[in-house]
Amino acid sequence: MLCWGNASFGQLGLGGIDEEIVLEPRKSDFFLNKKVRDVGCGLRHTVFVLDDGTVYTCGCNDLGQLGHEKARKRPGSEVFSWGQNKYGQLGLGYEYKKQNSPHVIKSLLGIPFAQIAAGGAHSFVLTLSGAIFGWGRNKFGQLGLNDDNDRYVPTLLKSLRTQKVVHICCGEDHTAALTKEGGVFTFGAGGYGQLGHNSTSHEINPRKVFELMGSVVTQITCGRQHTTAFVPSSGRIYSFGLGGNGQLGTGTTSNRKSPFTVKGNWLPYSTQCLIPTDSEQYYCVKRIFSGGDQSFAHYFYPQNMVPPDDFRYPDVLKQIWTVNETFIQRLLTFPSGRLPVEIANEIDGTFSSAGCLNGSFLALSNDDHYKTSSRFSGVDMNAARLLFHKLIQPDHAHISQQVAASLEKNLIPKLSSSLPDVEALRLYLTLPECPLMSDANNFTTLAIPFGTAILNLEKAPLKVLENWWSVLEPPLFLKIVELYKDVVVHLLKLYKIGIPPSERRIFTNFLHTAFRVLEILHRVNERGQVIQYDRFYIHEIQDLIDIRNDYVNWVQQQVFGMDVNHGLSELTDTPVTICTYPFVFDAQAKTTLLQTDAIIQMQMAVDQAHRQNLSSLFLPVFESVNPCLILMVRRDNIVGDAVEVLRKTKNVDYKKPLKVIFVGEEAVDAGGVRKEFFLLIMRELLDPKYGMFRYYEESRLIWFSDKTFEDSDLFHLIGVVCGLAIYNFTIVDLHFPLALYKKLLNKKPSLDDLKELMPDVGRGMQQLLDYPEDDIEEAFCLNFTITVENFGTTEIKELVPNGADIPVIKQNRQDFVDAYVDYIFNKSVASLFSAFHAGFHKVCGGKVLQLFQPSELQAMVIGNTNYDWKELEKNTEYKGEYWADHSTIKIFWEVFHELPLEKKKQFLLFLTGSDRIPILGMKCLKLVIQPTGGGEGYLPVAHTCFNLLDLPKYTDKETLKSKLIQAIDHYEGFSLV
Repeated sequence: MLCWGNASFGQLGLGGIDEEIVLEPRKSDFFLNKKVRDVGCGLRHTVFVLDDGTVYTCGCNDLGQLGHEKARKRPGSEVFSWGQNKYGQLGLGYEYKKQNSPHVIKSLLGIPFAQIAAGGAHSFVLTLSGAIFGWGRNKFGQLGLNDDNDRYVPTLLKSLRTQKVVHICCGEDHTAALTKEGGVFTFGAGGYGQLGHNSTSHEINPRKVFELMGSVVTQITCGRQHTTAFVPSSGRIYSFGLGGNGQLGTGTTSNRKSPFTVKGNWLPYSTQCLIPTDSEQYYCVKRIFSGGDQSFAHYFYPQNMVPPDDFRYPDVLKQIWTVNETFIQRLLTFPSGRLPVEIANEIDGTFSSAGCLNGSFLALSNDDHYKTSSRFSGVDMNAARLLFHKLIQPDHAHISQQVAASLEKNLIPKLSSSLPDVEALRLYLTLPECPLMSDANNFTTLAIPFGTAILNLEKAPLKVLENWWSVLEPPLFLKIVELYKDVVVHLLKLYKIGIPPSERRIFTNFLHTAFRVLEILHRVNERGQVIQYDRFYIHEIQDLIDIRNDYVNWVQQQVFGMDVNHGLSELTDTPVTICTYPFVFDAQAKTTLLQTDAIIQMQMAVDQAHRQNLSSLFLPVFESVNPCLILMVRRDNIVGDAVEVLRKTKNVDYKKPLKVIFVGEEAVDAGGVRKEFFLLIMRELLDPKYGMFRYYEESRLIWFSDKTFEDSDLFHLIGVVCGLAIYNFTIVDLHFPLALYKKLLNKKPSLDDLKELMPDVGRGMQQLLDYPEDDIEEAFCLNFTITVENFGTTEIKELVPNGADIPVIKQNRQDFVDAYVDYIFNKSVASLFSAFHAGFHKVCGGKVLQLFQPSELQAMVIGNTNYDWKELEKNTEYKGEYWADHSTIKIFWEVFHELPLEKKKQFLLFLTGSDRIPILGMKCLKLVIQPTGGGEGYLPVAHTCFNLLDLPKYTDKETLKSKLIQAIDHYEGFSLV
């Protein structure tokens, strides 16, 4: 060891020397044959740690600071403090004046620490990802917080968060920080030049030491009022600040305001170095230390030199335990059976400590974890997945048991609702990757308590976790969704078997927990669609609960204002109604709910009609009413007649079953007449003669035309017809974009909807948003207006007040796109859509509609495209002499299955009036094929309203194929174009 500076209390360890100060580095003979690993300097005492772990102390002992009491070893990532607390330097709050025994600083729990540092009366901790928390005295700005107020609890030093700080050290009233790039920041008291800024000013914000720029610094230390830095490229030590006791090692007692070389023959480390002949006079620095008014350098002679320490790459032995490759490889070397005590302790220590888990699986490539923020977790999720899967294996059950026990008993129950920093949230992201979590045996001991911890998080940390979830890779996000879906299914299966009454409350609570975690995940997914919404469906639900009953309970709870599924702090006896979490219902379940709702509403309407009819027998005031909604229309005036009937219809009557009668026709409406009515009225209403809708060539879709002369009655009628179609389970061929269904469910259309309706315009808008240069005004020449066609002339409409005077530039382009989308889908059609909306909700309004996604509602109206042609064949019925193995039928299906997809869809359109299938799939689409007279020269004929095909008895495949294609090609269809 070399040492220099104040020796008046023996703190240099040089033995009985007479000098009070040592001005230049001097060898310490005491350590001649010993290897020193670390040195800690106080104001008047020093601590040396040897390689074998032996600790030596020397210097003043007036406060017992040289004490030899053994500290108890604590696993994990915790910080303890004790001693004087006049300025809050213990970080324990105001109430303590001093502490004689170590106390854990609770407000730092869960943070993965890399280092702690203590100054005169201020303290710092540094996390593995470069976040710095300081507390204590701040009179000179030594906490770097842009003020001089003392802090009694740890406070984040935000200005250095993104600088990749890897080491921090404190003087009496100043602080220095070292970055991964080898730069140095200093702040606090500067009266003696100890900040190195060539001035004696104090700095209340971290400031870079410019005089050291150009050199990569790898070690920094602070004494009471001086600072030292080591630059390996030259092998030199630089010092600055107070020099009155020789602590700068410059050969004088002068102060220095900027970095100055410590005297000595310093050699940089090099494997090619020529060893000087008088090598005893040369020093290769291993490590530097400072404290009080003294400094030390740990050195080697050139002939046995080793690389100097680099504070930017900390010693693994001095780090907190983390789950990493080396740790796991070591564990897996032990044979199955009992683990050695120290290994079991290490597993327990790591998995019992939130801090250790939060410091695991960091994204090390490109130092990404230093960018940790409320938007970025700094975690390498793939590493987490791989390492957890390596660790938890069937043939190492003893390891799994120890991990599970630590998580269950020590980690999850102690998770806090308020967190000191975003780094303390990482385990919420990584733990679901642990296979133990998705093992059904651990649902009640791990997955559900972990879910409870998520739900207990305060608003701010939960928002951060949601941000992190929203940018996960889809498979990783899906993993968490699947976990809690599995928990729900597991619990519902238990419930079906039977739960003892004594356990019902706790069971209900478990179920609420799983559902509410799914609800948060669903909310995240709604914002940015990480996965398809149907990945939240729990298809088993219909087998595990009585959906109709659940819906009735839900409606009752809503009527009585018992919104019991939210804000559950205490256990609840109220059963879980799954309708509160509609995102888990698949299309089939939602259709069941819609049917249940329709049946309840229809039944209520029919009951009311019967009650009224009963009253009318005794009281002439009441006229008798029909339990069905009867629509009597003439084919040649279908729109006028429908408007007339529906205008007089009371709201309650819309809820009745629909029966359609065409004037002068005998047909009993068993569904076919009703279907024909929908087809005919839609064909009529979409006729260009009304000009109610505009057809877009590129997308083949329609949207409300703001140029129509029709009054809002007709739009109201179309709304009613769409509602009645859903309510009476009839699909209609309507070519609206998804935006219509979004608006019906009070969701905002977006740029994606514009791309669907007007692909060319949508692409243009995307190009505008993606344009990389700043010259948007020149490149696009746009302002906040839209050009619309008006009967052959063009008209310019302003998107915002004075839009013609506002050019589109880089800063406002998103506003322009939003305003454009808003104009197309909202502003320009407000009154027309409002009439449509009112008509639709008159029939379909009700709580059940809230359960649908826009695309599901669309599928309810126009069907979907999940074709299963084999299912279609399986469900087809035959009449007359036809049967499944009849020769004509066999060649018919041969021909059909060989048709390209477009032709198959055309056949559906020809036969059913729509090329889409009901929301519940092909099994609901019953085709009927019957033979017809005439010969092979005749074409097949479709009876659209009954899905009935008249098929002549063709005998050869080619004839059947050509006649079928001829028939479907010449079908005009009911659609607009």
